[in-house]
Amino acid sequence: MLYWLANQLVPYFSGFNLFTYVSSRAMFAALTAFFIGLYAGPAFIRRLRRKDIGQQVRDDGPQSHLEKSGTPTMGGVLIIAAWFIAALLWADLSNPYLWLVLLTTAAFAGIGWIDDSRKVYQKNTKGLSMRAKLALQSLLALVALTIIWQADLINGATEITIPYWKATALSLGVVGFFVFGYLTLVGASNAVNLTDGLDGLAILPAVMISGGLGVYAYISGHTFFSDYVGVVYIPGIHELVIFCAALIGAGLAFLWFNAYPAEIFMGDVGSLAIGAALGLVAVLVRQEIIFALMSGVFVMEAVSVILQVFSYKTTGRRVLLMAPLHHHFELRGWKENQVVVRFWIITFILVLVGLAGLKIR
Repeated sequence: MLYWLANQLVPYFSGFNLFTYVSSRAMFAALTAFFIGLYAGPAFIRRLRRKDIGQQVRDDGPQSHLEKSGTPTMGGVLIIAAWFIAALLWADLSNPYLWLVLLTTAAFAGIGWIDDSRKVYQKNTKGLSMRAKLALQSLLALVALTIIWQADLINGATEITIPYWKATALSLGVVGFFVFGYLTLVGASNAVNLTDGLDGLAILPAVMISGGLGVYAYISGHTFFSDYVGVVYIPGIHELVIFCAALIGAGLAFLWFNAYPAEIFMGDVGSLAIGAALGLVAVLVRQEIIFALMSGVFVMEAVSVILQVFSYKTTGRRVLLMAPLHHHFELRGWKENQVVVRFWIITFILVLVGLAGLKIR
């Protein structure tokens, strides 16, 4: 919206050019989302408390978490509101990539809304069944991937970029594109959801990964930079930098209230949406492997649950004291803040390693 307005005003005052550059708009989008979230946060939390929209803590988790029962949840609504408002204000609204990620993110948030609503209003700690949740996620993922394929939105859609090797890609074919894209999108959505179990644990890694993907989106949308570092050039993909920057701002604002001891929880409405958004951006910029690397913490959390369930069903034994992985470390004696900060540090290092793929080829 403001991008369009700036373009209309440039002929009258060249200073409005500042608001047409991707880098400037990304900065403004992050700041806009941050201050919207920071300003609206206290009132939003009070409203949730008045309506008794509190977290239902499962009694099979660490006993130290029982005291968190009743903490306002569905804070993902705050994140998404600040995120989307900022993105719509500063992005080019004619860009198809923007609308694809916005609508897909909103749809995954809808699944989370249904899940959270059941937990809150029906006092059901399990919410939407895993089978129903996965079916809805699968449907949305296949719709998004079909749109990408049918509209021919990205160059080399059937090729997967091999990081750290110059101009190297592996052909997947049409089936491979859908399978790999599905695993990236649905896997990321569920992985972030599983990680969101401690105060601040999921949101800051998501912010850092969003920043890393934003760098790849900027370079992939620039002819000179993409050619220089050897990544696929995708016209118009740079507009996703605004989307990623808005998530950074909204995520940091949410962390202000979600840091230990949390005043509000994200809920599935936030975690499912954020994971899907990051996964879809990774697919669009053709950096699924780099995304998996940057998301190492999310991947470890998801794998820990898979291994725990598989081991228990096949051998009757558990490989961890409790899954997801962050609960295992809690039961090993780590304090909640220790788990969170150490997982943040790991993510920061992994994002740097992922960005190193731009030069190490």
